[in-house]
Amino acid sequence: MSKENIYRTAAYVTIFSVAEKFFGFLYRIILSRTLGSEGMGLYQLALSVFAVLVTATSSGIPLTVSRLITKHRTKNNKKAEHSAVTAAIVSVLAFSVPVFCLLFFGHDLFDFLFSDPRCMSLLMILLPALTFNSVYAVIRGALWGNKKFIPYCVIDLIEELCMIGMGVFLVGGMTSVFDGAKRIAFAIVFSYLVSFTISIIYFFIKGGRFADPRSQMKPLLASALPITGMRTSSSLINTVISLILPARLIAAGMTSAEAMSGIGVVMGMSMPVLSIPATLIGSLALVMVPELAENFYRGRHKELRDNIEKALKITALIACAIIPVLFALGEDLGRLLFDNEQCGKIIKNCCFMLLPTSFSMITTSILNSVGYEKQTCGYFFVGAAATLLCTWFLPAYIGVYAQIAGMAASAVISCILNLRLIVKKSKEKVRFLKHTLISVVSILPVCLLGVLLRNLFVTVMPLFPAVILTGAILLAADLLFLFALGLAEPRWAKLLVKKS
Repeated sequence: MSKENIYRTAAYVTIFSVAEKFFGFLYRIILSRTLGSEGMGLYQLALSVFAVLVTATSSGIPLTVSRLITKHRTKNNKKAEHSAVTAAIVSVLAFSVPVFCLLFFGHDLFDFLFSDPRCMSLLMILLPALTFNSVYAVIRGALWGNKKFIPYCVIDLIEELCMIGMGVFLVGGMTSVFDGAKRIAFAIVFSYLVSFTISIIYFFIKGGRFADPRSQMKPLLASALPITGMRTSSSLINTVISLILPARLIAAGMTSAEAMSGIGVVMGMSMPVLSIPATLIGSLALVMVPELAENFYRGRHKELRDNIEKALKITALIACAIIPVLFALGEDLGRLLFDNEQCGKIIKNCCFMLLPTSFSMITTSILNSVGYEKQTCGYFFVGAAATLLCTWFLPAYIGVYAQIAGMAASAVISCILNLRLIVKKSKEKVRFLKHTLISVVSILPVCLLGVLLRNLFVTVMPLFPAVILTGAILLAADLLFLFALGLAEPRWAKLLVKKS
């Protein structure tokens, strides 16, 4: 794939991803206003346990299948490609079906997981989606490895829209907060069934086939298990945090209702806003990972270095462009989107964590794509220890901010260790530090400009247009500033309309 095609494809994928996250964000606003913080807390706790199961079943599969397909495509070995896909499907079914049966028919044995029994009822509703999502994860990996990014994105967008449409339809008839949470869970199962069905049909229409999986089972598991272990541990730790954080907050002096409400504000309201860069960086990783893997397997070290530099520099630009907007407008966004003042303060106070979390995300994807899954898994556990320590000891001092502090500490540790390994293992010197430092320095003047503009506009117009105008001017000023410093070039928009 040429450089221009990489830019163009990344731009298209970003548009789909932004659209998907935008609709999902609106949906979350509707849910937060309909269910309230208590309902969102119940929903988040049940979803956190379900997320562990999803992660344990298939989280390492898409990247591994993608990389194996890329490897076999360089050797023009179609049979091995089909075998890798089949081995992946056998693997996910071998785990997801028994887990479903164990939890669905023996859920009484696991009631201890939740302090509120209503969460177990929500988990039982979600369980059928486990198998649907696992098989779809394999198909995603096949599409990814064959660089069919648009079908991948379209199916994901359809899944999101189906969940939103069904959720809005069902929640309109809710009779209580718990009933509303159950209806949302049914909407999730419906959306997963839709994406599973569409992906299977597309796979076979486009020539997908099953083959003897035995030859690919060992390399598949050798690559997928470290990634799955890392991501499962991440989900498990998040679940443990979701279970112990209320107790630690109560021990710090909060009531049970205050603790659950605080968790709902952090995870259900603030984190979706703070996850905006992850959408853009995820799009970049989606396009870059197959390219990195192909250059790695073909021994193209210069091209591999160029890909890594480009990914790191774009990540720095994305994070450093969004941080000033959230700093200047965070409190207003909390009030406008969720009608919650605490949410806005969290967004403003924690927006600077976006830089290490963004770098942690892209560097982990880079290392996993070139065969360093075991190292990233080890780095994760070092960061996870910091997360747990923050969650256990800090609630007495900073309340619900303890969870975010733990996430930030983990990201900083992972980011430093990942970058160190990339620099050490690259056969061509990777240059990104100067670009990153200048991008970081640019944050301060743009933050000051944002605060001045916001304070000026709110004195002469209502809050909503003041926020929109401030955000638009701030993003434009930020981009112009970065262009003036020579850190960015306006290529993506040009490539969107340029013919291949």
